[in-house]
Amino acid sequence: MFRTRILRTLLTILGVSVGIGTIVFLVSLGYGLQTLLLERITTSESLLSLDILAPESELVQLTQKTVSDISAMPGVEEVVPLANVPVQISVGEGITDVDGNITSGAYFRLSGQQEQEGTLYEGEGGDGIVISSVVAELFSWKPAEAVGKSVQLAFVVGPDRYSVDTTIIGTVEGIIPEIYVPVSLVPFVPETYSRVKARVQNSNVLESARAEIINLGYAVASLSEVVDQANKVFNALQVTLAIFGAAALLVSAIGMFNTMTIAFLERTQEIGIMRAVGASRRDIFWLFVFESAIMGFLGGVGGIVIGFLIQAAINAGFHVLATSAGAVPVNLFRTPLWFIAVIIAFSTTVGLVTGVVPGRRAARLNPLHALKYK
Repeated sequence: MFRTRILRTLLTILGVSVGIGTIVFLVSLGYGLQTLLLERITTSESLLSLDILAPESELVQLTQKTVSDISAMPGVEEVVPLANVPVQISVGEGITDVDGNITSGAYFRLSGQQEQEGTLYEGEGGDGIVISSVVAELFSWKPAEAVGKSVQLAFVVGPDRYSVDTTIIGTVEGIIPEIYVPVSLVPFVPETYSRVKARVQNSNVLESARAEIINLGYAVASLSEVVDQANKVFNALQVTLAIFGAAALLVSAIGMFNTMTIAFLERTQEIGIMRAVGASRRDIFWLFVFESAIMGFLGGVGGIVIGFLIQAAINAGFHVLATSAGAVPVNLFRTPLWFIAVIIAFSTTVGLVTGVVPGRRAARLNPLHALKYK
């Protein structure tokens, strides 16, 4: 059949390939978005960190005493406070208002933030500040152009105003205009904090530390909870996308079933000849099943190729758009090796199952009737 019905066989394999390619494309997109999100927001230490916020009530505030109390809790290894104050940042005649985050370099590590361009400061001190990409846009800079710029900061704390000359050493991705300032550059001591990061020893003490901090009257959020919820959402998304892809594969399977049925009708006399010279019913049955399984296997391989080609084209397009916009290019698709093995096995199984009914019909043919069939 592969030699005498080349076009029909190739079109059948192509139909299966399109169905498999659709599944590969959609599932890889869902898996890629999940992996991209988790890589961007999580590190091993950020998953063990608690984000502590003061409630809206003014009766409970985050102070240095709060930091000391949390540090003394069992299982808590590191506590990093962050104070938020209004800041005016000016470069030459350009000036804009931003949120000033006064904290140590450990905050980046515990929050899972990574530099977009340049470097992040470490410890309590630093050679300069870190700004969000939005601040760079306000000054019409690309993130890489902002690194090394000299700026003047004006901190507004109540009736007081403090000015500091410094340099931008790095940028981070962000959606709001904010800057990060090392504690050593600030000429005043914050009385209260807007949030505190607390890192625990391991996941076993995470919930107990969380409950103890809540009992003190503070609001607590954990990145691990966000990750768990995100995983649930993305798992549901992947299942939904796989269902859409399976619908395309079902259409392809119907086409393969039609091809095998036509092959059965065209080869009825040939089946009679094979039975007459000694072929058993089992031989005829497995002949059809293996032909169908081979088409399913080739369709799976072709579908993976089609899926990867589409992924490469879309990734290339996004890379061009990201580069032209001054953003960092990312890969939207991830295809695990186990998924490739599963999809090939799945397509082969679909092909094998598709050949069962025509194979059984062929095996049950009466050799005499088959020889007379035209």
